[in-house]
Amino acid sequence: MSETTNAATAVQPKMPDVSERGLTAAQVQDRIERGQTNAVTSSTSRSLADIVRANVFTLFNGIILTAMVMVLIAGSWKDAVFGFVIIINTGIGIVTELRAKHTLDKLSILVASDYLVRRDGNDVEVPHNGIVLGDFMWLRSGEQVPADATIAQTWGLELDESMITGESRTVRKKEGDTVYSGSTAVSGMALVHVTAVGAHSYAATLTAQAKVYKKNVSDLNKGINTILKFMTFLVVPLCILLILTQMKTVGGWSAAIASGAWRQAVVSSVAGVVGMVPEGLVLLTSLNFALAAIRLARKNTLVQDLDSVETLARVDCLNLDKTGTITDGGIVYDDFIALPACASKRQAMQALYDLANEESPNGTGRAVLAGLGKQGFTGSAQLERVPFSSARKWSAVAFHNEPEAGQGGVWYMGAPEVLLAGFANQYPDVLKQVNDYANNGMRVLLIAHAAGEVPADFETDPKLEVGAQPVAIVLCSEHIRDDAEPTLAWFREQGVRCRVISGDNPVTVGAIAGKVKLTGDRKPVAMDARELPQDVDELARVLENVDVLGRVLPEQKKAIVQALHTQKHVVAMTGDGVNDALAIKEADLGIAMGNAAPATKAVAEVVLVDSKFSHLPDVVARGRQVMANMERVASLFLTKTVYSALISFGVVLSMIPFPYLPRHISYIGALTIGAPAFLLALAPNTRRYIPGFLRRVFAFSVPCGIATALSVLLSAWFVPKLMGWNVDGSAQYQLLWRSMCATVLFVMGIYVLARVATPLNSWRGWLVAAFAAAGVIGMCIPFVAHFFAFQLPGGKGLLALGVQIVIATLLFALSVWLFPKFLPVTMRSVISQYKRISKR
Repeated sequence: MSETTNAATAVQPKMPDVSERGLTAAQVQDRIERGQTNAVTSSTSRSLADIVRANVFTLFNGIILTAMVMVLIAGSWKDAVFGFVIIINTGIGIVTELRAKHTLDKLSILVASDYLVRRDGNDVEVPHNGIVLGDFMWLRSGEQVPADATIAQTWGLELDESMITGESRTVRKKEGDTVYSGSTAVSGMALVHVTAVGAHSYAATLTAQAKVYKKNVSDLNKGINTILKFMTFLVVPLCILLILTQMKTVGGWSAAIASGAWRQAVVSSVAGVVGMVPEGLVLLTSLNFALAAIRLARKNTLVQDLDSVETLARVDCLNLDKTGTITDGGIVYDDFIALPACASKRQAMQALYDLANEESPNGTGRAVLAGLGKQGFTGSAQLERVPFSSARKWSAVAFHNEPEAGQGGVWYMGAPEVLLAGFANQYPDVLKQVNDYANNGMRVLLIAHAAGEVPADFETDPKLEVGAQPVAIVLCSEHIRDDAEPTLAWFREQGVRCRVISGDNPVTVGAIAGKVKLTGDRKPVAMDARELPQDVDELARVLENVDVLGRVLPEQKKAIVQALHTQKHVVAMTGDGVNDALAIKEADLGIAMGNAAPATKAVAEVVLVDSKFSHLPDVVARGRQVMANMERVASLFLTKTVYSALISFGVVLSMIPFPYLPRHISYIGALTIGAPAFLLALAPNTRRYIPGFLRRVFAFSVPCGIATALSVLLSAWFVPKLMGWNVDGSAQYQLLWRSMCATVLFVMGIYVLARVATPLNSWRGWLVAAFAAAGVIGMCIPFVAHFFAFQLPGGKGLLALGVQIVIATLLFALSVWLFPKFLPVTMRSVISQYKRISKR
């Protein structure tokens, strides 16, 4: 009750006198108690606990955390440094989803502001949520309709319903008409009766459908998840086998527990397990997406879902909303074409200015005033006026002065077909000319003049003089964005099929699409959406041959996206209105303009903050950079997975100690995989997306992994025999042996890095050389060598190491050359495809 009382004390603006008294205070209170207010309960899609749980309790985190705990229990904290990646990766995931949660919680189509309602015979201001069912509310120019209502009385109310219907033209409302929440009053005002509030309003209904959490899964993440699922079946049994094997190498369970040698056995087992998990790949993917989002933000492009950065690299269908994307929603005055009956073009243009110069001109009127104002025209005095009416479809002004100059009499402006139908004479040539302009996407107005005396009842009983003659055609059009044509040309060159989907007349939309060369030199094929089939499969077949769709309903926009999905297309959808929200939510990538409705921006993955369509190529380029570069670095990480699994199998079968420590793999991985991968991922790369990401990564990783595993295992098996070392009984010999095996592993890692970084005749060659030098220098620095347990042998041992490196080099070259020879033709084509694209 206090809310109503406070509102009643607000300053009451002067409004027209009406007999309607509105609800009483008791009725308002009753509706509030029943929950019949305009408040919409906001419920987020996922709670904070759900988000934390989903990011913390993952397969990846479980494997790494278990391995880390085992190493810490064994007392070797230096070998547990790999565990820090859990904290970083989990933090990035939680922050990203909290941003999504925050966006969804703020999802609301309506702008929260105060509104004027009639209560107890007074006009009082109440907040948006204070409106109740049955209220009589004033709608004034510039206000957004907060709830569904019917018109009780109107004073020339004109609504922009483009956010609801998609049609860019304004609509004049009359008594009894329905107005929907989300539309905006552009001129006039009305007293309306509220018929639906809160969750029952049209805008809230669309919000409820759009407000569903949707986690986009990229091709990169799908590939990584596939690798992790595969590793699940390997890691668990291999981990058990490794522990059993390593316990046996230290004398069995009883001796290991009694002597404390079990600790070394656990650390050795973890070395194999950690190597099989591509822990840095998940982290690098998240970081790469985040950095791409930051770069795009600098170009006024807000990425609300990091995974969506790479989705546009895969898009092959781009559905564009006309208003707000190709056009900016504004109307511009284009031309004044005098007809044969025009005695004075200057006088006719002055009459046009006066006709448009109403108290609250609509969008077309404002465009005419702006265009003629630049030419020096100003309003005339001493004229009578009949304002524009949606029922009449015309407006008129009458001049009593200067009849000899040809300006006297009555001047009309309105819809050509209406004016021409009311004249005594037929003007087929004028009608044909009007239709030709309309078919080219122009907004056409007709100016007519009835010379002579002005009727006495001109203002009280306006009617069309049958003797009037058409004197001019006025051409206006929607303002096409300057960046529309070059941006569409770029997409066309990139093989992306663009379609325009609009609520406007298909002829008009088709003409605009032709102006911006949507289909290049070919004329766009336009179709009325009312003729579309409802069957999804049939709709998909129809869409293949259609470029422009007009009169599209919000539900149809969503159905169009679904139909394209049935044909395996990756669909992006742009828009700015409420009517676009459902389709944007359904699309693989939703793109909203910065001036879009709040609901549309909230469900979109990408928001063009300054509403510039020309930013989309930047988004595509950034997505391609992520996809192409992450394919390179994924090959690095998966190679480590392959050789770690094979080395683990070899260790289990031969019952030897694991040939390197977890800290070795941390050192080698940082210099040959982690740091280089980060730099390679940031390199410029505009290669178009090519399907088959995971196949190509495996085709690269398997031969490299086999060569690396063989090199390390051969060193592990034969060096102790050749050198006469007892690696089971001597800690010093075991340290030398593991250092040699780790060195071989480092050399193979450099070879794999060099192959991934090709071509090497650029900065990539220097990158490989720098990390190779860093690794060697690090092994020679006492502190680093001690921390990471490196001790290079001298004399005969150094010679043996050189022989191992030569053998490893030959194995790498042989494996890379021989492996494709024994594969099926399809896999060989995949490898050759990888070689081609890696050179770009």
